Amino acid sequence: MDPATTRVIFMGSPAFAEPSLRALNSAGYLIPLVVTQPDKPAGRGSRLRPPPVKALAQDLGLDTFQPQTLKSPEVAERFRAARPDVIVVAAYGKIIPQALLDIPARGPLNVHASLLPRWRGASPVAAAILEGDSVTGVSIMEVVQKMDAGPVLARAEVPMEPTDTTGTLEPRLAARGAELLLDILPAWYDGTIKAEPQNESQATYCSLISKEDGHIPANASAVQAERMVRAYNPWPGAFVIYRGSRLAIWRARVEDLPDDASPGTLFDHNREPAIAFHDGLLVLEEVQRQGAKRLSGRDFLNGERGQLAPEVQFR
Repeated sequence: MDPATTRVIFMGSPAFAEPSLRALNSAGYLIPLVVTQPDKPAGRGSRLRPPPVKALAQDLGLDTFQPQTLKSPEVAERFRAARPDVIVVAAYGKIIPQALLDIPARGPLNVHASLLPRWRGASPVAAAILEGDSVTGVSIMEVVQKMDAGPVLARAEVPMEPTDTTGTLEPRLAARGAELLLDILPAWYDGTIKAEPQNESQATYCSLISKEDGHIPANASAVQAERMVRAYNPWPGAFVIYRGSRLAIWRARVEDLPDDASPGTLFDHNREPAIAFHDGLLVLEEVQRQGAKRLSGRDFLNGERGQLAPEVQFR
């Protein structure tokens, strides 16, 4: 396989996909087309913002394509015109129709942020943190119509630190996925390595995260709440309702529950705000009131002049 003569359509949208696109380009592969999601409104004023992959592709001088749907004849024609030898997918965000998957002679590959068959689905990084996994990783698989169920070519483990958030873990997974992709792509393309079917009995699943998923439930343990804080950082943020508005919790730690703490209440714990759960204490190290800037727990407590309202609302 000669990268200089191998044509790759790349499909990806978020920051996770950037290292794979950059690696393919740096290795000399021909990339006639980068397919990414349409620009979406974001931030104050809802101004249209391009996906990170689009911005990178433009910086690299690559042709970008942002179809609203992949099912139109025009999309298939655009793919055929690119004459791909292979399609590489990394967190594109939509199911790819079989008609497109069949265009390249060698088929499509996917870079996925978990050790498949564990955590198939849209939020594998957050799911691994929420479940308390001690290790996660990346997988390179062949794409089939069933979500993340294709045969796997290679896996690579990535250790998880106790303080990892989705925001700190995902870049390491993205970088490792790009390395693994370059390692196995030539041998897979030449047919010298084969993909192995996944063990369906070991499959676990995670769904697309919504904004309200960050609302800590009333029946959570302190450990579960702390995992939510890390899993939903940077988005959508774990939170409770305090004084009628959202209080986002960006950093927290778990401590033993004092004998006099009443579960479900917020109180001053050694000059830091803390929420009591049935099994432990969630000490709030960094928080953010709705519409305000982030504060350390101590500064938040000072802003309340020591008069914390004890009631917080859970989901």
